Amino acid sequence: MKLTIVGGGGFRVPLVHAALLADDLIDEVVLFDTDPDRLAVIDRVLTAQSRPDTELRHRTSTDPAEALAGADFVFSAMRTGGTAGRVLDERIAAQHGVIGQETMGAGGISYALRSIPASLRLARTVAEVAPGAWLINFTNPAGMVTEALSAVHPRVVGICDSPIALARRAIDALALDPARTQIDYVGLNHLGWLTGLQHEGVDRLPELIADPARLASIEEGRLFGAELIGDLGALPNEYLHWFYYRREALAAGGSGRGAFLAEQQARFYSCCPADPSSALDAWNATRLEREQTYGAANRAAAGGFERAETDLVSGGYEGVALAIMRAIARDEPSTLVLNTPNAARLAELPDDAVIEAPCRVDGSGVQPLPQSPLPAHARGLMTTVKQVERWTIEAATTGSAAAARLALTHHPLVDSAAVASALLADYRAAFGELDYLR
Repeated sequence: MKLTIVGGGGFRVPLVHAALLADDLIDEVVLFDTDPDRLAVIDRVLTAQSRPDTELRHRTSTDPAEALAGADFVFSAMRTGGTAGRVLDERIAAQHGVIGQETMGAGGISYALRSIPASLRLARTVAEVAPGAWLINFTNPAGMVTEALSAVHPRVVGICDSPIALARRAIDALALDPARTQIDYVGLNHLGWLTGLQHEGVDRLPELIADPARLASIEEGRLFGAELIGDLGALPNEYLHWFYYRREALAAGGSGRGAFLAEQQARFYSCCPADPSSALDAWNATRLEREQTYGAANRAAAGGFERAETDLVSGGYEGVALAIMRAIARDEPSTLVLNTPNAARLAELPDDAVIEAPCRVDGSGVQPLPQSPLPAHARGLMTTVKQVERWTIEAATTGSAAAARLALTHHPLVDSAAVASALLADYRAAFGELDYLR
């Protein structure tokens, strides 16, 4: 089977390749990217990872139609505007005194206004040259991009590693068997809550929430604190820290992650050794630094703490992507937290609104599982942010500057219509890709 990775020169591609090497489902991987230099670097890393005892082979391409032709699965991990775009998303927001994290708030809206048109162009090419392919979306902001794609492509699903990492940490803290534990999770992408851990018919999550010492053993417990978690009766996704502790996050430096990653990636890609084995060593060292510094601003806002060694393990999105492909191609059922249309699961949201919640995946495709009613604490925030997402999608698909301003004005992390208007003006000036807004 053929897998095409769009954004094949991306730094995290070797994680996907390593997962594929441990399986025999895919025998051809095509890395597509518009940047041949980045492709060449990742090609060297994958060459070092490759093993002669597997049938998996990879190649690179800068031709989208050729790369996608005949693909069974397409994994989309584009970054429209590159890391330089992320720096501008965050910097412009900071200049206006608001959080500009790349997938939410002002920065997330700017990023979506670039990502959605590019993703829709990808979907049209897939429809032409690989009409039977499943499109697995990891392009951020993943929820908005997946919702836009769902309107035009019949086989699309969005993935994220945050819910997986959160559930894994909670399961480990309770010393539960992951294979015998059902995850209850609900929300939007980067805005969700772990609401239950069903183990042998018993919800064990309240046990964790009631134990401050065990809560403090996991990253989310240290980020949010036992008091807030106890009030919620749920474990928040790490990205909710920007909402629950906005003042503290701004005081701690807000969201300047993009500048660090831009410098780090420029160094890695420009200095990566020509020898594949040395290239893999350089990639591993860079990835460790990346994981160690992840969420630094939020940890500082929570009083300052270092990431535990267990938190440095990859969230596991590559495993989710592989599980989706195995379930569909081999009819091996799996239950996964995915981004898919609501499909009447939550009464508060439209049926075509994409949410992040457990789904069953098998040979027939992706089937959303029944969902418990939204917790009271989640309703207002989720419905507001979802409307912001839908205005953003409207702006990206119709060119409406008014819809973009409405999205910025109503986002909980933007506190002024005047600031929203100024933000949009600055983003349009910074990004030529936004010339379509009128």
